[in-house]
Amino acid sequence: MAQSLLHIPQWRFFDESMSARNRSALESFAADDTLCHLVGQQLSVPAVRTWVHENTIVLGIQDHRLPHVGDAIRMLEERGYRVIVRNSGGLAVVLDGGVLNISIVLSEREGAIDIPAGYETMLEFVRLLFPEVGNRIEAYEIVGSYCPGSYDLSIGGRKFAGISQRRLRSGIAVQVYLCVEGSGSARAEIIRDVYDIGLQGESTKFRYPSIQPEVMASLEELLGIPLTVADVMIRVQTVLNGLTDRVTFSGFQADEMELYASYLNRVVERNQKMLV
Repeated sequence: MAQSLLHIPQWRFFDESMSARNRSALESFAADDTLCHLVGQQLSVPAVRTWVHENTIVLGIQDHRLPHVGDAIRMLEERGYRVIVRNSGGLAVVLDGGVLNISIVLSEREGAIDIPAGYETMLEFVRLLFPEVGNRIEAYEIVGSYCPGSYDLSIGGRKFAGISQRRLRSGIAVQVYLCVEGSGSARAEIIRDVYDIGLQGESTKFRYPSIQPEVMASLEELLGIPLTVADVMIRVQTVLNGLTDRVTFSGFQADEMELYASYLNRVVERNQKMLV
């Protein structure tokens, strides 16, 4: 199933791995919503979008309900992080210059794509990106990681990526964050502090993860080689060229910008309400 979803006549490649770095990650969520709409309604061919944001903590809905979330947010801001609330499922994650996010956007107009198939599509793509360890990349929940889920990606029990999905207007955005450079455990320590300060020992109905930083690592650490986001971007383009006869490099066109502006306004307004 994953192979048939990846091997298509044409891919649209939307690269914001450099241009989005100093912009709000809210813009990326709006961009993926826009692509979901365009691809879902077959106004665009399926797309792969790459994006990087500096020093941002993305909270999940449940994180926003931490009893002392205000204290946690102030701690993050004092450390130089922007804080936003995501519009899809999952819990808190760290975004920085060493984390590459990839979105694969597909349409269900010509046939339903179930949730497992969406996850398997991204798993296959990541394995293609790293053929030297492809058969060692496993998908199962890594207990003690931040934003744990059944499609945590790991090597030797140490998580380097997590996958989520966003579905809108017959479009599906399957998103992965790849911890490429730096220390995976150092990122996990930041999220551990979020829960320590956000909970302050209080019991809650929702069970927040007990973060164990040692279960998380970057690909650079796991592969034992110097590896940068720029290196992985070259791999992304190589894989895409091997999946299709035609890759179109395209950001939003003039006739798509109005739709993007509409989705951005929604995302920004929703985030402002969540952080009041």
